[in-house]
Amino acid sequence: MSRAIHVFRTPDRFVAGTVGEPGDRSFFLQAVHEARVVSVALEKQQVQVLADRVGLLLDEVARRFGAEVPPSDTDPSDIDPLVTPVDAEFRVGTMGLGWDADAGAVVVELLAITETEIDESVVLDDTDEGPDAVRVFLSPEQAREFAARSERVIAAGRPPCPLCGEPLTAGGHMCVRTNGYRRGPVSGSAVTDFGDDS
Repeated sequence: MSRAIHVFRTPDRFVAGTVGEPGDRSFFLQAVHEARVVSVALEKQQVQVLADRVGLLLDEVARRFGAEVPPSDTDPSDIDPLVTPVDAEFRVGTMGLGWDADAGAVVVELLAITETEIDESVVLDDTDEGPDAVRVFLSPEQAREFAARSERVIAAGRPPCPLCGEPLTAGGHMCVRTNGYRRGPVSGSAVTDFGDDS
């Protein structure tokens, strides 16, 4: 069976989003062009890595090629939820990232998880053999928007424990840094009155 490659040369939207409550969220990337919507599932860490790498690629493109790119502190304008229903085409295994100098676009390729080892030559290629893929061409503005929104999506989860960095839950948190003991509030998280010695 030949592979399916979903190509979006001029997407209306390419965003990261989640379904579910903090602590039980599923992460998706979604490409939209007019009525065509393709979603893929992936891990939170993959979204973080892709957002970081997109930002670094834009900085490198500006430095090496003198291309105009938006500043890294750009706020996302698209904060709408994912288009529903969210039906994932596949779960992402390998991600590719590149710069198309002719089109002046960042190219993101997301490949499905496979049982077998994939050859690097399959990434950003139209060969008949290989895993299903989604390939999206983003203007520098769209790429910066994607990175900024992804950072917001990631940060919208559960707050981290100030001691160990693991996510805090409403039902409590067994912090490894306290060796299994539940202690009072962590310094800085609550005001404690120690009295006045003067």
